[in-house]
Amino acid sequence: MQFAKKSKPTSSIPTASLPDIIFMLLIFFMVVTVFKEFNGLPVLTPAARTTEKLESKRHVAYLWADEMGRVSIDDKIVSLDEVEPIMAEKFANDRRLIISMKIDQDVEMGLVTDIQEEFRDAYTLRISYATRIK
Repeated sequence: MQFAKKSKPTSSIPTASLPDIIFMLLIFFMVVTVFKEFNGLPVLTPAARTTEKLESKRHVAYLWADEMGRVSIDDKIVSLDEVEPIMAEKFANDRRLIISMKIDQDVEMGLVTDIQEEFRDAYTLRISYATRIK
């Protein structure tokens, strides 16, 4: 007398619809992802004949100053006394930090000098001045 072998149940996951699911997830994340770009203060930067592009925007902190004397760091309006501690903290977290200064063309040079003094106190001397092409 022969006994018939019992077939073992297979425990495999069907993968036929896997590309569809991955494609839907990819589209979902592309739709809901928002890349934040700093707005800052409305400024008209001075014109320049030649410019250099920053190599990476990853290690950049943005500072805006307008003709009314307002200073903004990464979309937050701050007083001149707050510039030094904020930049010192940013520089302590990222030693490759470059400060991109977007200064209005009508700003008095005294304000720019005061901002530079605050940077000097914070030991953050890697500064880039944003301009527009002439």
